[in-house]
Amino acid sequence: MRKCLLTALAISLRLSAQAPEPEKWDLYFQATSIGQYHGSFRSPYAGPLSLVAHPEAEASLTSTLFLGLRLTRDTAFYFDPELAGGRGFSNTNGIANFPNGEMPRVSTATPKPYIARLYVTHDFGFGTEREAVEGEENQLAGSRPATRYSVTLGRFTVTDFFDGNRYSHDPRKQFMGWATMYNGAWDYPADTRGYTWGWMHEFHARRWSARYASVAEPRVANGLRFDRRVLRDRGDVFEAEIRASAHGHDGALRVLSYLNHADAGTYGEAIRLAAKAGGPPDVTATHRAGTLKYGFGVNADQEIAKNVGLFARLGWNDGKTESFAFTPIDRLATAGVSVEGARWKRPRDTAASALTVSGIAGVHALYLARGGLDFLIGDGALRYAPEYVSETYYRARIAAGLFATIDLQHVTNPAFNRDRGPVWIGALRLHVEAGRK
Repeated sequence: MRKCLLTALAISLRLSAQAPEPEKWDLYFQATSIGQYHGSFRSPYAGPLSLVAHPEAEASLTSTLFLGLRLTRDTAFYFDPELAGGRGFSNTNGIANFPNGEMPRVSTATPKPYIARLYVTHDFGFGTEREAVEGEENQLAGSRPATRYSVTLGRFTVTDFFDGNRYSHDPRKQFMGWATMYNGAWDYPADTRGYTWGWMHEFHARRWSARYASVAEPRVANGLRFDRRVLRDRGDVFEAEIRASAHGHDGALRVLSYLNHADAGTYGEAIRLAAKAGGPPDVTATHRAGTLKYGFGVNADQEIAKNVGLFARLGWNDGKTESFAFTPIDRLATAGVSVEGARWKRPRDTAASALTVSGIAGVHALYLARGGLDFLIGDGALRYAPEYVSETYYRARIAAGLFATIDLQHVTNPAFNRDRGPVWIGALRLHVEAGRK
């Protein structure tokens, strides 16, 4: 017992000694530009939301300021104005695992400014032990209670706090495919730019965390305005996380579940209405207040050797309810590997590769096969097959704060249609970052 107490005291003293000086404020900046190209591919037919079969070259640009202010020892305020513009392939349509994670679900060639984040976070500490926190975007350097209950309130993206992954979570630095960077079967609540309003609660301990968020849903699928009837229509997200170290190699396992209540429709009802009235089914004609969509996800990352890590995700949702805010995927499996460049004397470089397999439920496939349009896919017909996307990138540090990435993606059965594709997509990404530390 005495040995345990001494060990705990030593750890506590070490954490306190290593904690950087608390920052009163910080300011970071990033700009990311992605240019992508795809060539011609087989396409015996196409619909209103198909990826066009002729070559396309498109580009996107985002620029963000990250301002953090310390209001009290354990209270911080963050404000991120952002500017975004550009176009995705085919007006950001035609692939469920869309290839550019920096391209929001609205194509605006002219960059436009908006508020990305505006929120406050407060920590309620348990005990006297504190852990060191390094300064970065939306994180002030200093220390936080090692065991804490945190409340965050304001505008943010739920992916800031949920479905995190060491090797695949940031399209500005890592994988760019929508369902590779996040769990594609999670129809996470957001507007067309990926942000929402709400609150998030988290209990954080040394080896585990549990978090919950309740946030606003858009008024219509892929909408920019939010439904203010939050007692009826909202998104609820739950996640538990366990962190461990095996032989000095860190890893984490996260289990996520969600319940979305929205003024949404169902594919089965749309098919039934179309059978009576004639013509293709239309899920928007079946909208009903408080429609429930639910799903689950598992997410893991593990370093297996120094500078080498593996990651994986699994996802599932009910498949019968309209895709409303992210992308039309009901089933997901992703696995990949990431290697840092220290092995070839380029410690700031990264080489990584992943395979993502996406699918949809039977009623969802039938809806598309009969000519229905869904969120960002709809070929007018469908011969169903899972959508396979393999992605490989190399990210190189060019100079301090400047990175260039070459990315290659191969899409088989785009939009779950074995009659179309495959498609090769090449990309060049430039990323600049700077900040006060």
